[in-house]
Amino acid sequence: MANQSQHALNARRALALLLAINLFNYIDRYILAAVEPLIAAQFFDATDETAMAKTGSLATAFLVSYMVLAPLFGMLADRMSRWVIIGAGVAVWSIASGWSGMAGTFAALLISRIFVGVGEAAYGPAAPTIISDLYPAEKRGRMLAYFYIAIPVGSALGYVFGGAIGGSFGWRWPFYLVVVPGLLLGASCLFMRDPRTARMAAERPKMRMADVVALFRIPSYVLNTAAMTAMTFAIGGISFWLPRYLFKDRAADFGGAPDLGHINMIFGAITVAAGLSATLLGGWCGDWVRRKRASAYFLVSGVAMLFAFPATMLMLKTPFPAAWVLVFLAEFFLFFNTGPANAALANVTSPAVRSTAFALNILMIHALGDAISPPLIGWIAGQTSMNTAFLLVSAMMVLASAFWLIGTRYLGRDTAAVEQATAGS
Repeated sequence: MANQSQHALNARRALALLLAINLFNYIDRYILAAVEPLIAAQFFDATDETAMAKTGSLATAFLVSYMVLAPLFGMLADRMSRWVIIGAGVAVWSIASGWSGMAGTFAALLISRIFVGVGEAAYGPAAPTIISDLYPAEKRGRMLAYFYIAIPVGSALGYVFGGAIGGSFGWRWPFYLVVVPGLLLGASCLFMRDPRTARMAAERPKMRMADVVALFRIPSYVLNTAAMTAMTFAIGGISFWLPRYLFKDRAADFGGAPDLGHINMIFGAITVAAGLSATLLGGWCGDWVRRKRASAYFLVSGVAMLFAFPATMLMLKTPFPAAWVLVFLAEFFLFFNTGPANAALANVTSPAVRSTAFALNILMIHALGDAISPPLIGWIAGQTSMNTAFLLVSAMMVLASAFWLIGTRYLGRDTAAVEQATAGS
């Protein structure tokens, strides 16, 4: 009983720390989106038709280093203390964020975002696997949902914080102010213990290519990754450009002279409300439906995504302030899958290679997802309009839904196979 109580306490502490780190992770990411109009105004002429594609490349630079290095750190996380890897990664991205604020040229800013990606590559694959090891399969949807509420809340805080501080003191200051909290969180990781057994930590098996190849023989893993890629393509591109879209393209809806800080404040509040409620409800709903249907995590994700597409389309055609309701609905249905999709990812992969599985998932969803869509939207918008760009990119939501719904045929079988193999080991 005492051991169970201690385990539960350790699990809660780990979840709380990882949630705090993930919160700052997304604050940092979306500070950039919030201050993008200010960065563009400093580094590019107003007549430069390629300016949006260039500032969109800042998101791509971060994502390229993040996704390319994630598999390397994922392999390391399966073989050494994940807390040490996480702590080092958080320190690197915090220092790189400060560097972003000090950048005197666009090239320097681009390089700083690459190093932010390096730090997050160390953190991304290891954090959800710690939570997966601490909680059984029937609770993972809810526990990972708690962890991933940092996405909407951190994103919203990034928009609000970046817009307010950037609007008042310049675009550099939001980057400066996240450095110290990040370093403190990184240092806290060094006092945590990895939940894996001493035997697993001592063995540190050599990486076998067969382990990696075997992941791609799991239909649920492949289809889940494909669905998350399509979703990430859509939501990554739209979320990067939405502040500019509201500030520039929909300026008439706000009286012709919108305030960037005010727009980011409203959008941030909606993102918190929609994302927080959807992430938690999606995790709870996935676990609840799983009691009756083994395919629950994919079913919940696929159905919710079907509703996100029409909500996004209607938002593009509806004048503000009424369109804020549709922004809420689109975000709600987009975030609904977060807990179920990531829980499914953990449930169909062996604990021995789970960090590697998450890392490869990170590589693919970003390489084929939001590493492409921000500059693509910027280029399409420069040639046509932002409405056209959003319309084309958001169609990927329908494809994501299709992949998840197809995956319902395999999820129960693949989850059972891992549970049986784990029980027998």
